[in-house]
Amino acid sequence: MDASNLPRIAFAMGDPAGVSPELTAKALADAQVRAAAHFIVFGDRRMLDLGARQASVALDIETIDAEAIRARAEGTVFVDLAHCDPATITLGEVSEAGGASAIANFRGALQLARDGHAQAVAFTPFNKAAMRLAHPSYEDEIVFLSEELAFEGEASEFNILPHLWNARVTSHVPLSGVSALITREAILDNLTLTHDNLKAAGFERPRIAVAGLNPHAGDGGNFGREEIDVIAPAVEEGRGRGIDCAGPYPSDTVFMRANRGDFDAVLTMYHDQGQIAMKLIGFDAGVTLLGGFPFPVCTPAHGTAYDIAGAGKADLGATRNALLLAATMARRAQAAHIAA
Repeated sequence: MDASNLPRIAFAMGDPAGVSPELTAKALADAQVRAAAHFIVFGDRRMLDLGARQASVALDIETIDAEAIRARAEGTVFVDLAHCDPATITLGEVSEAGGASAIANFRGALQLARDGHAQAVAFTPFNKAAMRLAHPSYEDEIVFLSEELAFEGEASEFNILPHLWNARVTSHVPLSGVSALITREAILDNLTLTHDNLKAAGFERPRIAVAGLNPHAGDGGNFGREEIDVIAPAVEEGRGRGIDCAGPYPSDTVFMRANRGDFDAVLTMYHDQGQIAMKLIGFDAGVTLLGGFPFPVCTPAHGTAYDIAGAGKADLGATRNALLLAATMARRAQAAHIAA
């Protein structure tokens, strides 16, 4: 592809005490990643250089001032916020300084995309405990994004493998509160959001399986009536809206069917119902997409891996997949905008 047609991705370095510096450096040295987009990377150049040493890669990336970003149309560049001295960070330890660094990087990337100077955002793994030390009201990335962008629409988290997506109706809530949140409206909203994001990623007619909430999808009402009273009617209404969806299916078998190719995505009712299955299927390849915002936000689905921080052992697979997905969705959004 002509370099002038490549999308721009705002790329935030994640938690400096984990594998994020190493993964950022490895990604920026990866030929497949560099060919997919122009990256504007936010962080501290000293942390990036540390990551390059950890990863044993050489980087040739220009460092520019934050004020110069908007004037640059092409090329991968590094925006040095100069806010995270490696000497102040202990590898493998949660710290307020690490959380503050990650938040500043994320905020810079979001603002660039919000202002129309990037078509997607990506980041290497955050540590939520560190984020909360620096920003006590920090709940999760979706809440933070909504606050930063003053966004009031529907957004959700998707877990993605190269051949299979997982969406969910509820996310970071206690299991004891899940049932009350399983409503027909919530299921329909997430079916629609899943369908639209799959389309945005290139699926022409996405096939979505819907999992039940209860064991054996309620077993005809013996183990709960949510499937009968709420989930099945929502699936039927989704089909009436033109969404190719089916279910509810027992959650202990639906991923077996989806993994063999019967479906493109599974909509689950709660966080671990899908997370466990997806991580067993492909932990080192998984991507998290924060979908529904004005631009896609992608990150590897794994965490900060404090146990191997600084060892040069971090697997690039999920980070590469996250950046390539961001580039694909940004490119398709560009093409749709031009066609319109």
